[in-house]
Amino acid sequence: MFDASTLHAIEGLAVRLKCAPAALQAVAEVESNGQVFALVKGKQEPLIRFEGHYFDARLKATDRAVARAQGLSSPKAGGVKNPASQAARWALLARAAKIDRQAALESISIGLGQVMTAHWQKLGFTSVDDMIKLARSGAAGQIDIMARFVDKFGLADELRRLDFTAFARGYNGPAFKKQGYHLKMAAAYRRLSGVQPVSASTGMLRMGSNGARVRDLQALLVRAGYAVELDGDYGPSTRDAVREFQKAQKVAADGVAGPETFRRLEAWKQGAAEQPGAQLVAEVPEVQNATKGGGVLVFIVAARDQIAETASYLTGIEADTAQTVANLLLAGSSAIGLGLAAYAVWGWFRSRRTDEGDIHPPKAAEAPDPVQDPVLA
Repeated sequence: MFDASTLHAIEGLAVRLKCAPAALQAVAEVESNGQVFALVKGKQEPLIRFEGHYFDARLKATDRAVARAQGLSSPKAGGVKNPASQAARWALLARAAKIDRQAALESISIGLGQVMTAHWQKLGFTSVDDMIKLARSGAAGQIDIMARFVDKFGLADELRRLDFTAFARGYNGPAFKKQGYHLKMAAAYRRLSGVQPVSASTGMLRMGSNGARVRDLQALLVRAGYAVELDGDYGPSTRDAVREFQKAQKVAADGVAGPETFRRLEAWKQGAAEQPGAQLVAEVPEVQNATKGGGVLVFIVAARDQIAETASYLTGIEADTAQTVANLLLAGSSAIGLGLAAYAVWGWFRSRRTDEGDIHPPKAAEAPDPVQDPVLA
């Protein structure tokens, strides 16, 4: 994948971050697919990805209208498609720079770590040009940028713990699971080291976790005086709030909500059996969407038992819970189809579950060869 000089640079920066070189290399390989430069107009240029929604947000109204008309900006992430070739991506950037150079240069991810140039100030650069210059200097410069991001955004602990779910949530954002970044990084580490990564935070709530217990945690943090959103997503803001709570409680401040953290948060519970983050049926997004109306199939109240039975079968939840949701659905502003009802019950079912984000080792029959298994792209 990488040449000897790139691997040497990775090892040096892994020492700086106090993490395993294979862990940092796994991240770099997944982000870049093992490629450091691409040939663009006869020059070696770092890999980039143009983010049209970043560009859109940085433009003045008049320039934004021009950029949107030319297909260079969009208010929606992914609204501007990146060409397959790097030469075409650099050409896309050049077109955007004619509208607003600074905004364009701040709207790309760059290098083998694919770090957003928008973070140039937080990463310690004097200008966005200096950040791009370092990326152009070679693999060592690109890895330095990646290491700065890991350090400044507080992700070194996750990398040291080999907690690729938590790391990917912080590094790649809320949609990390859709692209399977955590699984790809774990597979790359397993191939590079010959060892299945097992995190010390397995079985506990941390970045990348989501669901009912995360909402309980967030509700208790709010009661304790920490401003977090009750969205069931254990992201960087929830991690930071947990760290601050742990510091105040004088326990290890690792941002992981383990047994001791929950034990101390119980002081803010109203009773031992309380689930402070529990959602009412009507608060579940899928149920809200279903009861808005617009279904083309009309069901009468007599269909209630069928809805409940089908939903219970599809989701595995208790019959009485399915019955409760079915009652709510049929009491909505308009009757809905059975499939929509089952979708709503599925949402209710999901709202009661928790995914800690653990990465389970592959079955023996599926275990990859530690030498030949390719990194998933």
